[in-house]
Amino acid sequence: MSATDLVIANRQRGWRVDTAVLRDIVHTLLNRELGLETWQLGLHLVGARVMASLNWRWLRHEGSTDVITFDHRESQQAPLHGEIFISLDDAATQAAEFGTSQPEELVRYVVHGVLHLRGYDDLQPEARRVMKRAENRLLKRLLARHRVGGLVRCRSRRD
Repeated sequence: MSATDLVIANRQRGWRVDTAVLRDIVHTLLNRELGLETWQLGLHLVGARVMASLNWRWLRHEGSTDVITFDHRESQQAPLHGEIFISLDDAATQAAEFGTSQPEELVRYVVHGVLHLRGYDDLQPEARRVMKRAENRLLKRLLARHRVGGLVRCRSRRD
């Protein structure tokens, strides 16, 4: 195992994703912003149908959701080791709802998933506020450092 290991699997066909830019963003987040020297992360980009299936299978929740995180660490003291599933369809829907961009939503979901893998929780109101502050701070720093405009684009019918 290397000190850092990132696997990005684009498992959907509706959106083009610049995985090289996404890879740079993840490395910046984990190495530079969070100061992690060792970590393993699988990042799965999926559509709403696959996300709904995962959401039901693992959480018994109906419908799609934006992000689901699986922590594979053997102890809370271990380095980051997990998987993040992100629905690009949900990113598009929420970008329209919140007046943001789909690339910004994708980066937000990466940050959100990583924070869960670092032990943050959003089930209780105070913990959710703490997590949201950390998420917003990291998102702002990543967006200032990386150009994300072309990170995600809708595929044309010809693709």
